[in-house]
Amino acid sequence: MNSLILIFILLALTGFSYFYGKQRAIKLSGGVVSTRSFNSLPKQFGLLTALCCGLPALVLLLLWAIFEPVIIKSLVVSTLPQDIQQLNSEQLGLYFNDVYIIAESVISNCSDSDAIKCKAASYYTELSANASVYKAAFIIAAVMFAVSVLVRRFHSTFKARHYAERTIKTIFLICSIVAVLTTLGIVGSVLFESLRFFSAVSPSDFLFGSKWSPQIAMHAEQVASSGAFGAVPLFTGTLLITCIAMLIAAPIGLMTAIYLSQYASDRVRGVAKPMLEILAGVPTVVYGFFAALTVAPIIRSLGESIGLSVASESALAAGLVMGIMIIPFVSSLSDDAINAVPKTLKEGSLAMGATESETIKKVLLPAALPGIMGAMLLAVSRAIGETMIVVMAAGLAANLTANPLQAVTTVTVQIVTLLTGDQEFDSPKTLAAFALGLMLFVSTLVLNIIALKVTRKYREQYE
Repeated sequence: MNSLILIFILLALTGFSYFYGKQRAIKLSGGVVSTRSFNSLPKQFGLLTALCCGLPALVLLLLWAIFEPVIIKSLVVSTLPQDIQQLNSEQLGLYFNDVYIIAESVISNCSDSDAIKCKAASYYTELSANASVYKAAFIIAAVMFAVSVLVRRFHSTFKARHYAERTIKTIFLICSIVAVLTTLGIVGSVLFESLRFFSAVSPSDFLFGSKWSPQIAMHAEQVASSGAFGAVPLFTGTLLITCIAMLIAAPIGLMTAIYLSQYASDRVRGVAKPMLEILAGVPTVVYGFFAALTVAPIIRSLGESIGLSVASESALAAGLVMGIMIIPFVSSLSDDAINAVPKTLKEGSLAMGATESETIKKVLLPAALPGIMGAMLLAVSRAIGETMIVVMAAGLAANLTANPLQAVTTVTVQIVTLLTGDQEFDSPKTLAAFALGLMLFVSTLVLNIIALKVTRKYREQYE
């Protein structure tokens, strides 16, 4: 049975279990009115029954997906000749990969020289087909057995609500643990690869070097056989473009939020806010085209008209367009933060004789500062992580410059460049991407800590 069909069947069984458990509780109580004598409501009996059906099915599906390939592979390998079984794990893996490819293709096209592989592929196909049937039968039988056992325990003092809430709390706890472990795993993998990079390149050269040229020659006689891994130009370019973007996005976004929340009529707000948020859904490649084909030529023409030297790809073009892209993030989140301020604060300020402008500056904005800081931080993170606009409008040159009219590059662009194509993960060139990612993670973490301290300081003032 196809796995997708099985999932739909299990979802249907889970939904049916809810109604079955609910109706079973009503029937045991003697009617809807009599359910008041039960410890829990009928819908809580239904919820517990649905959880008892859905959760075991999910766990069994995961376990089956993990162990099925291993078991089938071991069964197929056990039918191969002894000389093949005695191959080392890498060679045996390659051999089995051929078997898998034949099994996925048309087996009748096998040549005589591949008779053993074809036979193994046929056996593999047979085992896979049988496993699908066994999986469906086993999982459906298991969940039906679990539901039947649970339903038999239903009675007037059965604490269905208690068990259901405890199960849901456990699910939330598991989700939190998975999220934390995933984060730790990502950080650990980046840190491990970064340490490998720093074993080949001095951390001081990486952190304080002013030349970035990660090209490593294939042989020692080749020109430029040793790369330069000074990351200062990359972080300078990232900081320059981010600053330009935030200079555009922060004031425009914040003022837009103030207008929408305090001055705009409901009709204007109902039209303007959705239109602004549409900008957030525009693909970044569209912004990249706009920056490369429209904004950059305009900047170059204006600069040349007043005698300035402007590169065809500049940090200013990328930063301006990136700022336009970020405006919806700042305005929408700031608008929500301002609207979340209790109306009593605003009304109290107006009642004291303050003007609307003074109320906004001295009451609403400070009270909404935690949310506004969060919006700004999200915008900064969005600007730091943006790649497409930088590639198309700012270029790939790692120039150490603060001139926004020159071409620069950013950390994320270089990470993409280093990991594009077939790469060897034991060379400093490739490992440099992980070191850049680690530095980016540390920088973002510092920004989060600063923003958290600021929000806590002002939140205490109004609590």
